[in-house]
Amino acid sequence: MSLTRELEELYKKTMEEAKKQLDTIDEEMEKEIQKTRTILAQIQESKRAFQHIYEGIAELLGIEVETNEEKDDELAAKEKGDEAKNIEEND
Repeated sequence: MSLTRELEELYKKTMEEAKKQLDTIDEEMEKEIQKTRTILAQIQESKRAFQHIYEGIAELLGIEVETNEEKDDELAAKEKGDEAKNIEEND
C-alpha cells in the first residue's frame, strides 16, 4: 500500500516536529544534568570541609575516628565481595 502525497507530507511534517521535540528534550536534559552536577559538587565540597573539621577536632581530643579514605576502602571491598557473591549465585 502506497501513501498518498498528502499523507506522506503529513508524516514527514510530523516526523520533523518529533525530531525538533527530541532535540529540545535533549537540550533540556543536558541543562538539568549540568545543574545537578553543580549542586553535587557543592555538596561534596561541603562534606569535605565538615569531614576535615570533624577529623581535626577528633585529633585534638585524641579520639580515633574512621576517615573517609578508610570508609571508601571498606565500601569498595564490600562492593567487590558483593559482586563476586552475585556472580557465584548467578552461575
